[in-house]
Amino acid sequence: MAALSKLLPPDRSIKQIFSSLTSLYLQHRTRISRAVYLALFAALAKRIHNAISEQKAASQQVELHRRPGTSSLGNDEQPRKKRVEINREFFKNLLRLLKIVIPGWRSKELRLLVSHSVFLILRTLLSLYVAELDGRLVSNLIRGKGKDFLLGLVWWMIVAVPATFTNSMLSYHQCKLALSYRKRLTDYIHDKYLSNMTFYAISALDDRIKNPDQLVTVDVSRFSDSLAELYSNLAKPILDMCIYNYSLSKNVGGEGLFIMSLLVQLSANVMRMLTPPFGKYVADEARLEGEFRFLHSRLIDYSEEVALYHGHEAEKDTLDKGYFTLIKHVNRILRRRLYHGFMEDFVIKYFWGALGLVLCSVPVFFKIPGQVPHSMGDRTENFVTNRRMLLSSSDAFGRLMFSYKEISELAGFTARVSSLLEVMDDLTAGRFEKKLVSSASTEENAAVLSGRGKVLESDCIEFTDVPIVSPNGDVLVRQLSFTIYPGDHLLIVGPNGCGKSSLFRILGGLWPVYGGTVKKPSFEDIFYIPQRPYLSRGTLRQQVTYPDGVREMRAKGVTDDDLYEVLSIVEIESVVNRPGGWDAEEEWRDVLSGGLQQRIAMARLFYHRPKFAILDECTSSVTLEIEKVMYETAKKLGITLMTVSHRRSLWKYHQKILQFDGQGGYVFTGLDWERRLKLEDEKDELELQLRTVPELERRITELTSS
Repeated sequence: MAALSKLLPPDRSIKQIFSSLTSLYLQHRTRISRAVYLALFAALAKRIHNAISEQKAASQQVELHRRPGTSSLGNDEQPRKKRVEINREFFKNLLRLLKIVIPGWRSKELRLLVSHSVFLILRTLLSLYVAELDGRLVSNLIRGKGKDFLLGLVWWMIVAVPATFTNSMLSYHQCKLALSYRKRLTDYIHDKYLSNMTFYAISALDDRIKNPDQLVTVDVSRFSDSLAELYSNLAKPILDMCIYNYSLSKNVGGEGLFIMSLLVQLSANVMRMLTPPFGKYVADEARLEGEFRFLHSRLIDYSEEVALYHGHEAEKDTLDKGYFTLIKHVNRILRRRLYHGFMEDFVIKYFWGALGLVLCSVPVFFKIPGQVPHSMGDRTENFVTNRRMLLSSSDAFGRLMFSYKEISELAGFTARVSSLLEVMDDLTAGRFEKKLVSSASTEENAAVLSGRGKVLESDCIEFTDVPIVSPNGDVLVRQLSFTIYPGDHLLIVGPNGCGKSSLFRILGGLWPVYGGTVKKPSFEDIFYIPQRPYLSRGTLRQQVTYPDGVREMRAKGVTDDDLYEVLSIVEIESVVNRPGGWDAEEEWRDVLSGGLQQRIAMARLFYHRPKFAILDECTSSVTLEIEKVMYETAKKLGITLMTVSHRRSLWKYHQKILQFDGQGGYVFTGLDWERRLKLEDEKDELELQLRTVPELERRITELTSS
């Protein structure tokens, strides 16, 4: 016992050591508190970094799975798709978009942001006051002070008015910000998308954007909503944590707050180690959903072939197999979520709740330096107040921890919208990136595709050594040269795929000129009528005046009576007698037959009266009498016609012919339609006689053998 007493110091010495350590701590409490706060900040930064790393890993898993049913043409080496990350590129693109949605210091959006920030601060201050008021209410209830308790309830109801108003204003400002962002961004994109034929070039001349409609209508909206939500979801938790933790540190001491934060961090790390890879599971689920959706779309695309083969049973087995695989994976995720949810609820609700109770009990069982002793009611008030602030601080901490998901979503929407803007800028500057196939891989054709020609404005149409290129990069005609003056009506003939459509795209300003020189009138002086004309959404009047509206029509001095005369020329004035007359609005493509649609296009030509008209099989659904009226009327109006058609009835309306042979050659010469018609008739007669030769030879053989 004597030996044992020498090893263990007496109780008095232990108390002295503890007292001396406490005194030493109190002397350096300021420095220790600063170190505690720095450690808290470092732990928070580390936690956010780990969360972002997890999200990156999940996004990488998504990129490993390509959408089924797709294939690439041309070269096997494809440029790798940019990964969506929270990096320098993300902040650069976000800054560009912010300059669009918040154009200046005096903009409405900035005023909304300032107002939103004021209400965020007011909400936090009100929450802090409500926490203190809650503590006073419970304290008065325990002390039995009924008057003070009722007075506190009155104040509670009074504070509820600005508190609920503040919450409503926060929601209102967030929605207003999202709408304002979307309006700014949509207006900006529409200006670029619907100028310089960008809407055509983005789908026909460039392969980088596959779904511009979704980007403009869906992704812009999602980006705006995400940006508006992110500001509130980041600013509010940060503000709450700063204010609540500062108040808590004064009440329970920064040391206790640090210890609790350390335990929360350790338990969070354990939870993360035990958490299943839900990011990978979600990526696999998205892939399986895509495969199942693709199977259905494939069945729709090939429904006729499957029906002819009576392959519905085989397709049903394929669909059932895809659906079974998807459901099996979803059930697996549900089981893992069950186990993880049990662990998460236990740790967050109960373990962290117990830590919070311990922290809030510190002022009750221990004396906090700088605080005077309190009665039982004061202790209860402090406990309830601290508990309320702790819950609010924990909620803010949790929202801040999981804000990486919202930032990652914003990064995805930012990347998609920014890619659309970048592609439109490139197209405006004449830079195209299209995957070319077929003969585009040869050095000679590659040299043609890399060049650019000149486009000059002139009263006539003149092509000088201009290559004609197909959409997939085939050089159809290496050097096309011809000249059309006003009044030289031109007939263009040739087999399919010989370059007729590409020629018209060049004239319409839709296609780049890969070489040579093109002289043509201004865009307003060339009018195009396809085989199936475009009918817009709008009134009957707009179908005739398209693309002019009522204002432009009135500015030209044209009245409804003039339009009626135009319709009378092509004998469809009866359409005005429909209910609503000129102001009737229908889905005209479904209401009017193919022949009536072509007559509407002819009336549209007579309304605009251009110098040149490109007619692409535009009379295929009308009678020869209407065709004659159309061409003779167009000539009387001084319109020079460029017609693509194989109908012999149209030859007599043209003086020139441009004939492609489909092998890269062409002939441009005058057209003697009477002589050509005789030659064609003679050719048809000889071909008919040649078809009878095998029958005659067979008969001769039979007669000889008999």
